[in-house]
Amino acid sequence: MLCFHVCAGEIFELKAELNSDKKEKKKEAVKKVIASMTVGKDVSALFPDVVNCMQTDNLELKKLVYLYLMNYAKSQPDMAIMAVNTFVKDCEDPNPLIRALAVRTMGCIRVDKITEYLCEPLRKCLKDEDPYVRKTAAVCVAKLHDINAQLVEDQGFLDTLKDLISDSNPMVVANAVAALSEIAESHPNSNLLDLNPQSINKLLTALNECTEWGQIFILDCLANYAPRDDRESQSICERVTPRLSHANSAVVLSAVKVLMKFMEMLPKDLDYYGTLLKKLAPPLVTLLSAEPELQYVALRNINLIVQKRPEILKHEMKVFFVKYNDPIYVKLEKLDIMIRLASQANIAQVLAELKEYATEVDVDFVRKAVRAIGRCAIKVEQSAERCVSTLLDLIQTKVNYVVQEAIVVIKDIFRKYPNKYESVIATLCENLDSLDEPEARAAMIWIVGEYAERIDNADELLESFLEGFHDESTQVQLQLLTAIVKLFLKKPTETQELVQQVLSLATQDSDNPDLRDRGYIYWRLLSTDPVAAKEVVLAEKPLISEETDLIEPTLLEELICHIGTLASVYHKPPSAFVEGSRGVMHKRLPARTGSGESTESPDVGTIAGGSGTETAPSIIPSQGDLLGDLLNLDLAPPTTTGPPPPTSGMQMGGMDLLGGGLDSLMGAGFGAVPAVMPASLNAPMGGGLGDLFDLGGGVGMPLGAYIPPKTVWLPAMKAKGLEISGTFARRAGVIQMELTLTNKAMSVMTDFAIQFNRNSFGLAPAGPLQVLSPLSPNQTIEVSLPLSTVGPVMKMEPLNNLQVAVKNNIDVFYFSCQYPISMLFVEDGKMERQVFLATWKDIPNENESQFQIKDCHLNSDAASNKLQASNIFTIAKRTVEGQDMLYMSIKLSNGIWVLAELRVQTGNPNYTKSMNKSHLKLF
Repeated sequence: MLCFHVCAGEIFELKAELNSDKKEKKKEAVKKVIASMTVGKDVSALFPDVVNCMQTDNLELKKLVYLYLMNYAKSQPDMAIMAVNTFVKDCEDPNPLIRALAVRTMGCIRVDKITEYLCEPLRKCLKDEDPYVRKTAAVCVAKLHDINAQLVEDQGFLDTLKDLISDSNPMVVANAVAALSEIAESHPNSNLLDLNPQSINKLLTALNECTEWGQIFILDCLANYAPRDDRESQSICERVTPRLSHANSAVVLSAVKVLMKFMEMLPKDLDYYGTLLKKLAPPLVTLLSAEPELQYVALRNINLIVQKRPEILKHEMKVFFVKYNDPIYVKLEKLDIMIRLASQANIAQVLAELKEYATEVDVDFVRKAVRAIGRCAIKVEQSAERCVSTLLDLIQTKVNYVVQEAIVVIKDIFRKYPNKYESVIATLCENLDSLDEPEARAAMIWIVGEYAERIDNADELLESFLEGFHDESTQVQLQLLTAIVKLFLKKPTETQELVQQVLSLATQDSDNPDLRDRGYIYWRLLSTDPVAAKEVVLAEKPLISEETDLIEPTLLEELICHIGTLASVYHKPPSAFVEGSRGVMHKRLPARTGSGESTESPDVGTIAGGSGTETAPSIIPSQGDLLGDLLNLDLAPPTTTGPPPPTSGMQMGGMDLLGGGLDSLMGAGFGAVPAVMPASLNAPMGGGLGDLFDLGGGVGMPLGAYIPPKTVWLPAMKAKGLEISGTFARRAGVIQMELTLTNKAMSVMTDFAIQFNRNSFGLAPAGPLQVLSPLSPNQTIEVSLPLSTVGPVMKMEPLNNLQVAVKNNIDVFYFSCQYPISMLFVEDGKMERQVFLATWKDIPNENESQFQIKDCHLNSDAASNKLQASNIFTIAKRTVEGQDMLYMSIKLSNGIWVLAELRVQTGNPNYTKSMNKSHLKLF
């Protein structure tokens, strides 16, 4: 109660002071109110008294009152309306500072009732003669858009904001860009920042004159621009390069981001390309002389840059050497970059450093240093022997954690260089008793099992691990089970009892399902087919890759576009840690132009601009987080590089089942289709009805649903050695994608997965891509992938276009193919006669298409039987003046019906086909 009275008394005193006639006393009272508000006291009871203090010429007092208003307006919106008149009046004050202060405060008061009063003052301030007011008003538009987006659009503020990009004052330009970027992030598809060469030129001009934060806004905006060609890219890079010498590290990183992105479009044989690489190194090195926190941010960004373009810093290895007073997080990051930059030229220097680090006192750092030595051996083959020798020296130190890390990395070296360094196994076995960490114990067990034939007492060593089997971690138990089975297959007579013991422990005494299942598999293999067991368990293992911790290429491209942001520190795309709609717009690097190099994931803007010249096969441009979403489908509609679809409704070269194309089935306009016959139908009609009649095949062809021959969809040169051929078939009501995968590379391919983009008929994989064994070099395998029609739907051009992403351990590859429309004809497509007749009469004449099928030597009955095999059903047949007329129905997988009439003249190999397209009538 005492506290309440004191507070009430204090409020009363403040109220009296706020209403004082003396200006100084009034200002001091407002300061006390703000001080109380800052420490969390509730002074909202003074709202009307504080608002009355707005009527003053004193700028300091006005700022304090506005600060109070911003804090309490939301809790007292009705009271806040009292201040509107003063705001409007202040927006016309002769002093530009007061005009700017008024519009800034109105933008910060997030009360719907006030926003409608803000429009007119804001409109005036956006066109104010003073640049300070204009730049403040530009930011206010973004704040108002966050409160009421529709109001901003209706009032035309966005157009005014776009006009400010051409303002004569660089700070106004920077704030306009910042506001538009903020709005564009919350509305990714709005295309607000529709940049063109003229506006880019204005931004680059403003870049030299605005403040450092203004420069960051402009540079970030430039990074989202897609230059037309390599000449424009070079021009922008030349004008951005001076920002690399800026004192603010954020400006430097933003400039690096722009240059890294636009370098993609410069030919590597260009002199300027080499010059730019040299210019990028010094500013990055300079960032490492800042305080540790800034160093860490710089190092995380450099880690990305080195993965994308190691040549930038290949001569700067020494700056990444660890200093004694570096914090551990800086040390670990430097160590990682040292490994990425390691090469034959500097490996001696790197190894000497790493050996020194392995004697440090910080355990985590020492562990990482020892692992780094192993990574060097795997990465630089010429240094492998020196690395192994260094690791053996470290093992001789007998420092427990050093020995254990060394054994883990030596296991990887054995995997990389089989039958080369096995002489060190004896030294490793001497340290068996000191191993107490699961990873080290598992590595040692793997080595004993893998090289059991070279170790005389391998059975004794493994038996010693078996004694405490139930106390071991799952990792060690699994490794021990496999190692003993390997030992048994190599020395069956001596280890029969040992293998029975471990199988019994794994299957009968263990609660772990993974261990139990593996035990049962081994038991059944050994008891039914020992030869097969040998082939499975002792199979030749693929070599491990040079660097296993590289960021996946598609993700790396996206992170390069986010250099200087939190995404580049986390090494995660913004969508992984930003909630809501903001910040989840995926970004990609542009495609390289002006050289003969092909890019694996070209940018959409470049393709649409027409720079692609190859037509077969069509490669899907990498859009959105394609790799990140490969097994999590949400691909944006890509643009193919293939030729434009045929415009003539009668052209049968692509896929023109209904003469006018199937686009009308998807709800496009039903214009009058020309009833003229095509000039020539001898060309293959991929995906059309001609294939169903086996044109050129004649009568002797076997009966059954038509399956097109396989064609190459993805050539090896486009996919780092992976060639994919394929076709489509429909068997027992299931659509199958028949694939032939050929490995024309020198390395083993594993971890295959497949994903489709949204397409016209919702085709999607009904299960995973079943590539059960690694695909060795020069090996070919056949895979059948069942498809469903319940995937996401999006109209494609041409309608039967299918865009596919295939992933393996090397990369993600994209291609497009066209499926025969007959694959979508379902088995229950036979319409009742009465329904057929009524439907045929209801369809307007303009929905009818007519064309000829030439050189088909089948009579009407044979044609009917052949078509029925592909789910084109004959409903009725009649003969008129020696001409057989077959009436047919087709039902597509999406429930749309197509009715057809086939006229067959005896002795005439040319058929006339009339097709009626039901106006999306579903039966």
